[in-house]
Amino acid sequence: MKPALPDPLGWISHSTTYDVKGKTVLVTGAGQGIGLELVTILHRRGAQVVVVDIDEAAAGRTAGELGAGAHGIGGDVADRARMEAVIAEVVEKFGGLDVVVANAGVTPIPATIRTMDPADFDRVMSINLTGVFNTVHPALDHIVRSRGHVVLVSSCAAFAPGMGGSPYMVSKAAVEQLGRALRVELGASGATAGIAYFGVVETAMTHGVLDADELGRKINDLLPWPLNVRITAEQAARTIADGIGRRAARTIAPSGWQPYALLRGAINTVLDRRLAADSTVHELVRALERRR
Repeated sequence: MKPALPDPLGWISHSTTYDVKGKTVLVTGAGQGIGLELVTILHRRGAQVVVVDIDEAAAGRTAGELGAGAHGIGGDVADRARMEAVIAEVVEKFGGLDVVVANAGVTPIPATIRTMDPADFDRVMSINLTGVFNTVHPALDHIVRSRGHVVLVSSCAAFAPGMGGSPYMVSKAAVEQLGRALRVELGASGATAGIAYFGVVETAMTHGVLDADELGRKINDLLPWPLNVRITAEQAARTIADGIGRRAARTIAPSGWQPYALLRGAINTVLDRRLAADSTVHELVRALERRR
C-alpha cells in the first residue's frame, strides 16, 4: 500500500466517515464515463442509485443492468424546471435523498476567445456551471434533512491555463468556488459538500478533444509529466466514491496534480508568462484560429 500523501491544507478530510449502504444517491451524467462507473461502484456498496442522464435511454439501460436498487431518469441539467422535477420524483419514490453528485459536463469546440462562437461559450456554461446549480439547489433541503453529502465535479482545469478551451476552464473554476461556498454553508447543518478534481481521464469526451486530430495531440503534448498521466473513468469514479465515504472536502486524481493544486498561485504566475511567450504555443493558437 502506498503511504498517504501529505495533506497540509486539508485537501482530504478524514474526520468523518459516511456509509452509503441503504442511502439514496443521485448522479448526473451517469449514462456513460465517470458517472456510469460511479453508480456501478456505489450500487455495489449497497446504495440505491439514481442514474440521471440527458440520454434517457442510456439512463434506463444503465439502471436496468444494475438491477434492483437502481432507477434511471432522463434529465437535461441545463433545464432548471426539469431538474426540479427529477429531484421531486426521486424524493417521492425513495422517501428522501442522501447524496448528490453533480457530474454532468461537456467540453467546448476548441477555439480561442477571439474566434469562438459565443453560443458555444453559453452552452458549456449552461451545462457545466448552471447545470451544477440546477442539480444541487432543489436537492439541498433534502440533503440537509438527511445530513447527507454533495459532490461537485470540478477539474484540474480549474487551475490550469485555458488557452483554446477557456469556457471549460472558466466553468470548472466557477464550480470550485460554488463547492467551497456550499461546504461552508452546510457546516452548521451536519451535511457536507466536497469538490472532485481530475486531470486527464480516459473518456469519450477526452478522446474527442485531445486525441481526435494532430492539433489536439499537440495541445496534449504541452502537459509535462506527471500532469499528462491519464487515469481511467473507473479510477476517477472510485476517487469520488471513496471521498463520499469520508465526507472529503476535496479529492484530486491523479496524485501528480496535488503539488500544482497546492502551489498554483506561485506556479501560474510563472507559467502564464512563459506560455504567453512560447513560440510553440503561438503556432498552436494560430493553427486553432485558422480553423474558424
